[in-house]
This record gives sequence, C-alpha cells and structure tokens, in this order.
Amino acid sequence: MRDVLRVLRVVVTAVVTLVPSLLSLLVRGRERGLPVLYRKLARLLMVLGPAFVKAGQVLGTRRDILPPSLCRELEVLQDSVPPLDAARSEEVLTAIYGARLSTLSVDFEPIAGGSVACVYRAKDAEGRQVALKVLRPEIRPILEADLRIMRRGAALAARLPILRGVPVNEVVGSMRDAVLAQLDFPREAANLARLRRDLSAVRRVWVPQVYPELCEPTCVAMEFIPDLDLRTAARCPVALRRRFAESALGAIYHMLFVNGFVHCDLHPGNLYFTRGGDVVVLDAGFSVQLSDRLRLLFAEFFMNMAVGRGDRCAEIVVASSAGLRPDADLPGFLTRMAELVVRCHGLSAREFSLIAFATEMFDLQRRHGVHAAPELIFPLLSLLVIEGTIRDLDPDVDFQETAKPVLNRGLFGARRSG
Repeated sequence: MRDVLRVLRVVVTAVVTLVPSLLSLLVRGRERGLPVLYRKLARLLMVLGPAFVKAGQVLGTRRDILPPSLCRELEVLQDSVPPLDAARSEEVLTAIYGARLSTLSVDFEPIAGGSVACVYRAKDAEGRQVALKVLRPEIRPILEADLRIMRRGAALAARLPILRGVPVNEVVGSMRDAVLAQLDFPREAANLARLRRDLSAVRRVWVPQVYPELCEPTCVAMEFIPDLDLRTAARCPVALRRRFAESALGAIYHMLFVNGFVHCDLHPGNLYFTRGGDVVVLDAGFSVQLSDRLRLLFAEFFMNMAVGRGDRCAEIVVASSAGLRPDADLPGFLTRMAELVVRCHGLSAREFSLIAFATEMFDLQRRHGVHAAPELIFPLLSLLVIEGTIRDLDPDVDFQETAKPVLNRGLFGARRSG
C-alpha cells in the first residue's frame, strides 16, 4: 500500500510539474521550450526527494544517451535535506556504538550533511582526531522504495516505440546500482582503504586513513583532515596551483590507466587542496573497478588519441561498446569518430576540451547506434568532472601530453604481468 501511495505521489507531482512545460514546448518550439522543460524536470527530481536527486545526478553522467543540455541540469542537482540536530545525532550514534560511545569524545553537531549521511568530528581513546560518516537511519527504506518505482517505470518506458533500441532497463539498472552502492558503508570503507594504497604512488595526494576498529555497518571512521576549504586553491600562488593540477590529474590518470579502480565522483565537495600543497580525495562510495580488458582498452584509446590515430580510436570505441542498435550505421560511425580524433589532436592545449570531445563522441554514438558500456561511462565521468577544476588551476595544462607517461606505465605494466 505504501508503494502504491508513493507511485501516485510521483505521478501526480510529475503531471502537475511537467504538463505545462510540455504544452509550452508545443507552443514555443524545441529550441526555446526544451531548456525550460529540462529545468522543470531537474526541479521535479528535487521535489520528489533524495532517491530521485541521486538518480538524476547519476543519469546526468549519461551523455551517451541523453542530450548534453539535460545532463548539465541533472549534474548540478543538490540535496536539500537538513543535517540531523544534535539530540537526534546522539541517539543515532548511541544506537551504533552503544557503550563504546563513551570511549569517543564526539561533537554531536554535524560538520557536514547530505541526504545519505552526516559527518561528525570526534577524538578516540588514543587521542586521534576522527571523522565519523554516519548513514541516516531513515534513508535506506526511502531510497529502496523509490528505486523500485523507477525500475517499474523504466520497464514500462522501454516498451514505448520512441525508446525502441535504447537500453532503458540497463541504464536504470546501472543507475540503481550506483545509488545503492552509496548506502554500503563497509564497501565505502574498503574503497577508501584501497584508494589510499593505490594513490600512495602519486606524489602529494592524500586519502584519509580508515580506522577499521571504529567502523560499523552504518558508520565509516576515518582520519580527520583539518582546515578543508573549497577556497584554498584560489588563495594560493600560481606555481602551487599548477602543482595541484599536476597531482590531481596524476591521481585520476593513475586510477584509470594503472589500477583500474576509479573514484567516479570527484566533484569539488570530494576534492580539496591544502595550504601545504596536498590534494585531498574524500568519499569513495561511488567507485568502480574496471576489468583488465576495459582498463587496457581505455588506456589504449587515450594513447592513440594523444598521437592522433583516429582509426584505431574508433575501433576501440566499438570494441568496448555494450552493443549496437539494430539500425546501427557502423561504417559511418567509424569514419566520423576517426575524423573527430584527428581534428581534436590538432588543437592546442588551451583549445582542447575533454567535455566537448566526449559530448561530440557520445552524440556520434547516439546517432549511429553504438551503445557505450556503462562500465566505461562512469570512469570517463570522473575525468570530465575534474576537467573544470584542473582548468581553473592551470589553464595551460595539456591533458593528452600529461597522460602519456601514466599510459606507458599502465600498458607496459599490464603486458609485463600478463
């Protein structure tokens, strides 16, 4: 019964929010009406709640199947859930730790909070400063119920003639998995520990240490990193900002091409810079492990892109795809994809844009019926998300040239171990 009421709420809210925009689209035309519709859709997701916001953020990465202007609206969706108050926070932490809570000196006023978790500062019995990331107790049943609604809606939508050939169920399935993964705190703790080990090979990158003895199924306990401020980099001299860019780019390339274990959510709230010159990586809930095959294809694609071998890049995109639409135009895709790589290879570092390149590549895939593999979309997103931050730090950074030494390590190391 509860699910039925949720479905009715979603349907009624969607009709009330979107029907006027759809009518406006008919009157004003696509060019003027679509931006309004996309904004209304993003606002609708915020009204519907945390599960829809998270789903929208993930779907906003799928530039291979959704229009770029819609993706831009979805990518900037923000949670509007207030943090737990101090009294409720004490109740939740007492339920998690029981008598052990007396061994922690906890400030019950959250230092950060979103729809899924709140973060608290504490000191343990050894005097270590600890950050406690605590799952909101009420969030799991809400998210799971709303994701069931989305899955059923996707199954119905997949039958519509207009969506024939579009992998609707697969896309919603991968989105659902990405959202639910953010509720798996033992997995997130393991992800953080893995990233800390992997990125120890990259200079000046700091991933907080996990304290397993303080972790619980609904709480990740980790090293507290003080004085994190989104404005730090803007206040630093140019030379230090360039060093930040080098380290951050080195970290993402190392994840993509060497280890294949990739943090896919490196937005500014998860990427900080310290006055001491370190890059800090937080919140590894949304991370994926590439298979060796996909990691090598990804690395080979970037290597060939860096030297302008368009034909080989086009072949790799097809080899790594999730399949072809029944009416796919494979020769047309191969020709135009090769042309795109050659054209972008001729651009200067300032002129080249990863986001513009990926947007055009995904448009070619949509038009020619080549479905991108979700396993590659999310890691590629991590690179696209970080591009703006890197450009702000160092406008002259050469993404393709900087990748070459890491690509060599990834490809050579893989061949040597194989």
